[in-house]
Amino acid sequence: MESLWIETFKYHQWANAHLVDQCSKLTEEQLQLTASGTYGTIAKTWQHLVAAEQGYIMRLGGSQRLLSGDDPFPGMAKIAEQLSRSDDELMELAKTTDGDHMIQVNWQEGPARLPARIILVQALHHGNDHRTHICTVLGNHGLGYGEMDVWSFADATGVVEFASKT
Repeated sequence: MESLWIETFKYHQWANAHLVDQCSKLTEEQLQLTASGTYGTIAKTWQHLVAAEQGYIMRLGGSQRLLSGDDPFPGMAKIAEQLSRSDDELMELAKTTDGDHMIQVNWQEGPARLPARIILVQALHHGNDHRTHICTVLGNHGLGYGEMDVWSFADATGVVEFASKT
């Protein structure tokens, strides 16, 4: 089961890198596009995604947050750099964190404790959720972003084995 857990985080890294690459080609004006039902602009959504991922890492005992959702948008190059760093650290934490270890958090009702595995699952969910928002904005404005489903991940990472033709 551990390899399945790690494969899930590999997909998370790959999908982030793929969409960051696509968004790095956008103009500053395009990064300010939004669509109804999404988090906000493409730029603001990336900033929120990265800041939140850094927050999950910090809660799990990793490095401190370098980006706040309230900071001015640092540009896609900085987003790519920080996301790559945090994705690598998140992967390492997924490999080494005791999922049953209880973590102190601030909950809606006040201070609470929850298992570390919940924070790791939240990081995956949060990434998928906001990548979907960005894709919705792109699609709504007629901008492509390529294929990013798990089948595309399998193709891109070379794990598909084709039957030989005889």
